[in-house]
Amino acid sequence: MKKVLIAAAMASMLAATSCSKTETTQPQEFNYVADRFADIEVLRYKVPDFENLTLNQKKLVYFLTEAALWGRDILWDQNNSNNLAMRRLLEAVYTNYQGDRNSAEFKAFETYMKQVWFGNGIHHHYSTDKFTPGFSREFLAAQLEALPEGAAPENTAELVEVIFNPTLDAKRVNQDASVDLITSSANNMYAPGVTQAEVEAYYNSIRKPDDLTPISYGLNTRVERGTDGKITENTYKVGGLYSAAIEKIVENLDSARQYAENDAQRQIIGSLIDFYTSGDLATFDKYSIEWAEDTISQVDFINGFIETYGDPLGMTGSWESIVNFKNIPASARTETLSAEAQWFEDNSPVDAAFKKNKVKGVSAKVITAAILAGDAYPATPIGINLPNANWIRAAHGSKSVTIENITQAYDEASHGNGFNEEFVIDEETAALLDNYLFITDNLHTDLHECLGHGSGKLMPGKEDALKEHGSAIEEARADLFALYYLADPKLIEMGLLDNPEAYKAEYYKYILNGMMTQLQRIEPGKDVEEAHMRNRKLIAEWAYEHGKDANVIELVKRDGKTYIKINDYEALRGLFGQLLAEIQRVRSTGDYAAANELINAYAVKVDPEMHREVLDRYATLNIAPYKGFVNPVYTAVRDQNGNITDITVDYTEGYVDQMLRYGRDYNALK
Repeated sequence: MKKVLIAAAMASMLAATSCSKTETTQPQEFNYVADRFADIEVLRYKVPDFENLTLNQKKLVYFLTEAALWGRDILWDQNNSNNLAMRRLLEAVYTNYQGDRNSAEFKAFETYMKQVWFGNGIHHHYSTDKFTPGFSREFLAAQLEALPEGAAPENTAELVEVIFNPTLDAKRVNQDASVDLITSSANNMYAPGVTQAEVEAYYNSIRKPDDLTPISYGLNTRVERGTDGKITENTYKVGGLYSAAIEKIVENLDSARQYAENDAQRQIIGSLIDFYTSGDLATFDKYSIEWAEDTISQVDFINGFIETYGDPLGMTGSWESIVNFKNIPASARTETLSAEAQWFEDNSPVDAAFKKNKVKGVSAKVITAAILAGDAYPATPIGINLPNANWIRAAHGSKSVTIENITQAYDEASHGNGFNEEFVIDEETAALLDNYLFITDNLHTDLHECLGHGSGKLMPGKEDALKEHGSAIEEARADLFALYYLADPKLIEMGLLDNPEAYKAEYYKYILNGMMTQLQRIEPGKDVEEAHMRNRKLIAEWAYEHGKDANVIELVKRDGKTYIKINDYEALRGLFGQLLAEIQRVRSTGDYAAANELINAYAVKVDPEMHREVLDRYATLNIAPYKGFVNPVYTAVRDQNGNITDITVDYTEGYVDQMLRYGRDYNALK
């Protein structure tokens, strides 16, 4: 696996669904909730202190956000070959509908369309299962018949069959190793007819086993079969695949470059443009190194093919972008951590053979997100650690961020939802969560991203050895690192916590989430498949099982309900350390057999009785399992000569309006 970064926002689900006491800077009249449908709640987030940026910084943010929004269609097409046409069909029906918009059929259609928007295609963003329509085929047929000429795609009949036939494109990313992972996955990162064996043989034939600075093979390509029958790669670049969208991205990056804060940032943007123009992965490495080494610029961004969760083989990057700027006061916390990176590495409980002798260039900051796009929208991470390439991280360092205006929005929108009363075992533990969960959850993210992903070292040639388990194992490694150190007196010494008992809030939340409450997001009868959910279940279930003799974690039955009780927090920390040592060994040595055993023993199967109980208890709370965001709207104010005199921010756009506008204004891949 080359991907060793981003923690999904839902990794902090319980921070968002508990009543954490935190001092808010947001005005109370701000409406955080934008929409609610199916199992999803769409929120708004604010961009505090944007008005305090200089005009040039605002212009830089503006053009970077435009570059971000133009990449949307790339992700949609990567997720499934039918997605862009499907979006056009659904939006045509919605905007031209002349009937009763309160009818059951239309409401079901509207919900389905909103789900497709949220998933960036016809599959759920977390489970990757295809959405099931709640409206009838007859209803849709009647609406399509009534559309104006040319409003619907030419392959309408095929799209209708995809919607209603559950066997077609059933799962976007399949992780069942007993079948061909490529042919059984419905994403569009591999051409039809290409098999897993062929892809693996192709990359094995071009990789250089002893290369200490390998490119990220397959990161920006669609694997296809050439006219000669041989496997080949179609590159995402200007003049190649997705050229129309990439040209728009490059155009806006070029405009942003004019307002760069310094020469280093100007060079970074230029290198990214060069990569998009050439498609050369060595150029991408050059850009990544320059980006990682820029610790001066206040405005920052990611833009490109980054995360590989959408590829069952963990190679091709899904397109995404986040534009942000540094939260200077809050960054004191992450800078304090990153300054001690070597101490954390040296004192880790893992085998010395798998530790870095010298930790290089770990920089960390708290950021304010200005725009979310591609695979980071509407569902977004709460933390980022990049670059992905291990050799770059080892030689040049990495950059880690915690996105605090996003975690703040989760927290503000969740007050008073009744979660603690329903799931937390007693008032004492609930008070612990109220008082310390917000800070310990943010510290967990800081440690996970800033130090966890950057810790340890791989043996040569083991980058992708864990195959379909690589993402879950890597996320478990970073989570365990964070959990282990949250309880260390070092954090008190560093002034990051003021109570040696504070870490218990995060420990309780984590075990409760991993063993019970994250099951809210699983359909009855289904396995756990998403990498972050597998990671959390693996850690919680392993700790429960291995702590049984000492009764470290107890399942308490009371009034027919199950509660988590942690009897020995210090022993739990010891268990986290033991598992961290083993997970690091598995990751460092590429021990696929051990990874496979851990995942299948602890991370996949769901107890049906516990599952039903969790679903029933959640049903009384009406809490959405998944949350995401609409973006603010940035407008360039111009004088009579066309010069930009200011950039304004508006937070009032609704979910439907934003999605329709994006589909109308940023549809490069028509």
